[in-house]
Amino acid sequence: MDFPQDFRCPISMELMKDPVIISTGVTYDRINIEKWFRSYKKRSCPATMQSIESLDMTPNHTLKRLIVTWLDRNHSSNPTPSDKHDQLVTILGNIESSPFKVTSLRKLRSILGTGDDEVKEDFKRLKGVEVIVTIIVQILVESTDFAATFTACEEALGVLNQVITCSEEDEEIIQILMKPDCMKAMGLMLQRGSADARFCSVSIFHKMAKPDHSHTCEWNFIAEDLGIDFFKSLLEMVSDEIYSSKASSCALNLLLQMLNSSKKSRIKAIEAGGICTLIELLPDSNRSRCEKIMELIKCLCECADGRLAFTEHGLGIAAVSKKMLNVSNGATKIGVKILWLISSFNPTERVLEEMLGCGAVKKLVALLHIAGGGQSTTKERVVKILKLHGRMWKRYPNCFPSGLKDYLGLGNDG
Repeated sequence: MDFPQDFRCPISMELMKDPVIISTGVTYDRINIEKWFRSYKKRSCPATMQSIESLDMTPNHTLKRLIVTWLDRNHSSNPTPSDKHDQLVTILGNIESSPFKVTSLRKLRSILGTGDDEVKEDFKRLKGVEVIVTIIVQILVESTDFAATFTACEEALGVLNQVITCSEEDEEIIQILMKPDCMKAMGLMLQRGSADARFCSVSIFHKMAKPDHSHTCEWNFIAEDLGIDFFKSLLEMVSDEIYSSKASSCALNLLLQMLNSSKKSRIKAIEAGGICTLIELLPDSNRSRCEKIMELIKCLCECADGRLAFTEHGLGIAAVSKKMLNVSNGATKIGVKILWLISSFNPTERVLEEMLGCGAVKKLVALLHIAGGGQSTTKERVVKILKLHGRMWKRYPNCFPSGLKDYLGLGNDG
């Protein structure tokens, strides 16, 4: 069900169950604002970023009564499929003919928000997606009432996010959304829209980027046309997990799809400060998030500028090494690939000493023993790294066992 915007918590964008007002006058769901204050030690208002002295919260009984009343009213009314079809026809007609589109779009979101797949399919058959796209691309056109156009575009993105899926049946819709004007408009809304519009934009992009679709050229278009600011917005969403974990997860998955399919996207992500952002997110990430962040770092380190940014960051090698053997086999394999890229293409004395000092070499030696007699790509990379730089590292027997030199064929020279 699609809830009125005022009923949503500004932090989670979910329906509020226990609305409370803080000193800035903004209402939040109690569980989310308490987490903001107590778990994250923040002393600011998430919506306005104003500093606050008092962390007191006052129950918003009026808003809670409104929410309960709205829920009762909407749960009690169950229009028949025929009624909903007629409603869709009327609303789509109003959207096309009237300059005042926001109210109709909100009604449309409410109807589609019931979760009824039959209604969504009916909407698609009525060419509703095409109608919505014409509203979204209006953001690119000069308008005497830009505020109304902007709001309509935000609501239209909400509608689109409700009906688009990752299924093969939506392939024609994906092709419509892949048109340059639509891609550009959604990219702009991801950068400048409200929290809800940004989430809808990144969610739509994520659905469009499913592995079954081959749209490398379109992602290149995004990288070229919207450039660094687009990637800065995505990285900001990835970082801001407290504001919306759903948006953060979508942004992370979208970056994975884009960087794996487009070299231009990697370059723009590097220019947007992607290496620095991802390294700083890595220490506190859980298993699933850690593997995805390391995969992104690996993608960026496959570019020369990415490797340079990684080696220039004081915590890069240490952060990656710490996750190896501590998170999962997947994280360890990715970590070895990152160290292999760095030590093969950027083997400066400082980098090699840093690998030794932060325990990366010890981890590599341990992996050699764990791998045993079998062969794997990961073990092969470990052996290559140790052979490549073992002559330097073997001077430190505490980190590089002397018995390894014969196994690696390093000889007895100093």
